[in-house]
Amino acid sequence: MPPLFPERASTIAARVDALYFFLLAIAIFFGLLIAGLIVYYAVKFHRRSPSAVGARIHGGMVLEVTWTVVPLLITMVIFVWGASVYFAMAHPPDETLNIYVVGKQWMWKFQHLDGQREINELHVPVGRAVKLITTSEDVIHDFFVPAFRVKADVLPGRYVTIWFQPTRPGRYHLFCAEYCGTRHSGMIGEVVVMEPNEYETWLSGGAAEGSLASAGAKLFQDLACNTCHRPDAQGRGPMLEGLFGKTVTLQSGETVTVDEAYVRESILTPSAKITAGFQPIMPTFQGLVTEEQLLALIEYVKSLQAQPQVTAK
Repeated sequence: MPPLFPERASTIAARVDALYFFLLAIAIFFGLLIAGLIVYYAVKFHRRSPSAVGARIHGGMVLEVTWTVVPLLITMVIFVWGASVYFAMAHPPDETLNIYVVGKQWMWKFQHLDGQREINELHVPVGRAVKLITTSEDVIHDFFVPAFRVKADVLPGRYVTIWFQPTRPGRYHLFCAEYCGTRHSGMIGEVVVMEPNEYETWLSGGAAEGSLASAGAKLFQDLACNTCHRPDAQGRGPMLEGLFGKTVTLQSGETVTVDEAYVRESILTPSAKITAGFQPIMPTFQGLVTEEQLLALIEYVKSLQAQPQVTAK
């Protein structure tokens, strides 16, 4: 007989279950209480003769205050508890293992930073926080691992981040929880949680294609991006060294943080946000690069470090 609930295999799973069972207990308690009171008062105060007239009842202040304050307190407990769980799930730790995920009808494609690629199977080490940077090639999908209690929509044209920290080795089901087409039910996979030494062995046994950043560097050269984005700040485009994570000023006077979404938008629709001091001359690469190539370019930009300043003597 299958278990009623999936096993808990992540650090957040117990907190999610505790909140769920609390909400379930509240619903059952008040559902039974209200149903019982309805039956009780229906029997106690039913009309005993056709001419019977009920007595006029005036409300009591204590009763009014009670059924106002008690639901308020319960609601506040639910809000604070739910918010704490949400913020814990929405903010990954500073040190995480980053993996890119691309949803596509009808498969999951995973890209490790070291260059290892997977389809419908994701290998991760136990005990380490894993951050997934997800996007979709076509329609809305939903990344759902019941054992980890993590679930998030995967949207085309956007990067959605989710994270988890597995607590026990094993193989765990992965589902698409958003109807995405005729073969939606077949868009499944597995997350394989391994001991750290086994994971390192598996990672080193992959194809020697180089890291994701190195693939992005090659693509950067092939697309001639280096002719405008030069490290000596003499190019027609902004210098990219040390740019990721910083705040830049646009021609409109607004400021924006250089993150994955900004770099993606700058590649596909470069005229959307023009950096102050530069002209809108960059061509669009919409349709010329795939989602996987976009991820490689983004990782390359992230890997660039600011050049050290050399002072003349």
